[in-house]
Amino acid sequence: MFGKNKLSGSIEYLVVGLGNPDKKYENTRHNAGWLALDHLAEKFNCNVNRIKFKSFVGECNIAGRKAMLMKPTTYMNNSGQAVVEAMNFYKIPPENVIILFDDISLDVGKMRIRSKGSDGGQKGMRSIIYLSGSENFPRIKIGIGAKPNPHWDLADWVLSKFTDDEFKTLGTMFDNAAKAVELIIDGKIDRAMNLYN
Repeated sequence: MFGKNKLSGSIEYLVVGLGNPDKKYENTRHNAGWLALDHLAEKFNCNVNRIKFKSFVGECNIAGRKAMLMKPTTYMNNSGQAVVEAMNFYKIPPENVIILFDDISLDVGKMRIRSKGSDGGQKGMRSIIYLSGSENFPRIKIGIGAKPNPHWDLADWVLSKFTDDEFKTLGTMFDNAAKAVELIIDGKIDRAMNLYN
């Protein structure tokens, strides 16, 4: 039903990686969503380099559908501003907006797919849910590991960089995340959950 209108560019899906734009956040745990999106862009041959909707964006075909890959530059806590602006512009329902973001409750290299749900304490997701008025976003949570020391400040932990070993583990997981995105867009989220959760 959506995406038949040629005037709106017929984008049917948004795939959004959450993160922070500054140089200092590069390769940090909190930017796992951006890292995953970069990996996806490479896999689907997409240049995510245009500026639109307060984001870096690029368009590509995934599973035969036109998708826009997005990296919001609003800073994590205001991610909803970018996502909802794009949703409204293309008239895309939450069910067609796949969000990738970091999760401290999962080990590095693990991911969990959900078809909808609360923000789970992730502030970028909270902003998206709050501004859109919906929790029906399929999401891929990317494990960044729990704090190694309970006395560490959570902000310091999520803004710390992945180690070289962790990066090796992430590569495989990002491949799986790309396959999961393809399945979700193909209407097979249950299969994606069975395979990758």
